[in-house]
Amino acid sequence: MPRVRKGAATRQARKRVMKEARGYRGAAGRNYRLAKEARINALVNARIGRKQKKRQYRGLWIIRLNAACRQRDIRYSQFIDGLKKAGIALNRKMLSEIAIADESGFDALVEKAKAAQQ
Repeated sequence: MPRVRKGAATRQARKRVMKEARGYRGAAGRNYRLAKEARINALVNARIGRKQKKRQYRGLWIIRLNAACRQRDIRYSQFIDGLKKAGIALNRKMLSEIAIADESGFDALVEKAKAAQQ
């Protein structure tokens, strides 16, 4: 069998890695070996970042809800507990949108939560 030469395939693979590493600082953007490692780390960090984004948004919604609840003389934890006891199943994102866009609707939710806690 003839010897297989992989020059073109190797060159294409390296070009692909270097293209993805374009914009990296220092030798990681120019040196193939460092670019390969930096690309792997970038992909790992991108996945971690996608998970953290969800966490951070949930925290933001909770902060907004707490502020809206405090204006209505109830703590966030009491509000969530009251909603659960009242059987109202809304997620924090929707509750925070209601608190911002529809204050009268949020007031009604707060009253139901307070009533359910009694």
